[in-house]
Amino acid sequence: MKIVYTLLIVSIFTSCKNEVKKVGEDSQKSEDASIESILSEAERLSVTSAVLDPETKDTLIYPEEKHFKNIRQVTFGGDNAEAYWSFDDSKLIFQSNYKNWGVNCDQMFLMNVEETFKDMQPPMVSTGKGRTTCSYFMPDGQHIVYGSTHLKDENCPEAPLKKDGKYVWSIYDSFDIFVADLDGNITAQLTKELGYDAEATVSPKGDKIVFTSMRSGDLELYTMDLDGKNVKQITNELGYDGGAFFSPDGSKLIFRASRPKTETEIKEYKDLLAQGLVQPTEMELFICNADGSELRQLTHLGNANWAPFFHPSGKKILFSSNFEAEKGFPFNLYLIDIDGKNLERVTHGKTFDAFPVFSNDGKKLAFSSNRNNGGGRDTNLFIAEWQD
Repeated sequence: MKIVYTLLIVSIFTSCKNEVKKVGEDSQKSEDASIESILSEAERLSVTSAVLDPETKDTLIYPEEKHFKNIRQVTFGGDNAEAYWSFDDSKLIFQSNYKNWGVNCDQMFLMNVEETFKDMQPPMVSTGKGRTTCSYFMPDGQHIVYGSTHLKDENCPEAPLKKDGKYVWSIYDSFDIFVADLDGNITAQLTKELGYDAEATVSPKGDKIVFTSMRSGDLELYTMDLDGKNVKQITNELGYDGGAFFSPDGSKLIFRASRPKTETEIKEYKDLLAQGLVQPTEMELFICNADGSELRQLTHLGNANWAPFFHPSGKKILFSSNFEAEKGFPFNLYLIDIDGKNLERVTHGKTFDAFPVFSNDGKKLAFSSNRNNGGGRDTNLFIAEWQD
């Protein structure tokens, strides 16, 4: 298959106070006085200055990011993405390739919502074999669904990033969709068709799964029951349809898609697909009813528009895009109404913000970002308290 508020300043300086307690009461009193002064100034200025990480002094919340009341960094190394909430918002499941956790490519990790992983490792709930992608909680809160290549090969498959100088994603034909319990035991295999089956997400109604499959010869969306039965094809136009999510009431789907039109574009798309590759640099967002009816294009922005997720109201979409970028980066988060109006920029990072996912109660947002990574390539998880 995603950024100055008083509460965060409180948490930052609380950690600073824990360090200065060792130097005596006078220092403590001085620090407390400084805190009061800073808090008073922060309340006055509101969002006019950035929130910084207390150790790295790097930016956690940029001044313009008015939708983030506070923010917490969850992971601190590797590539961490696609963090999805349990139905009761108490846990998240996410994928990571962090080598310090003993993996060589993406595997699935489980966390409680309040946890961070700077000095500890979350439990892995995938097999540790093959490559995994796109995990999601099942309605019972005791099982997850995810895609994995482990049946074909226990080793990590190759992951080419470029083909003929162009950025590509691998569409492994060995991906199938599995259900596992929270101890990592696989309890069911939902797909057994030849070719790519992955990118599964579950309806908030708890009755359907949407996923992307190559079973028709093209990358299309399908829905199925939670047990893998009653499979129905949702899309049927040439191009990569993927990364789909249900609306909060389960009535609609939002997804990313490429739509090659010219003979050259169509040939390039088909040639890459025959090699198990897609080029995700030109994608727009599409929306339809959950049965595939009333399909329409939502964005017409150019470049890559992807990782969409419904706002809790069901009336807006939060997504990642680089349409304002001249050289591919940065990617930032944007809001848009489901009628395509009122586009609003949400994050103001300089590199990469993507995979935004609202909690079911609409109070928090999990997303992935390159912010506060020391200028390196690590993509970490963050959880922000959301305000409209």
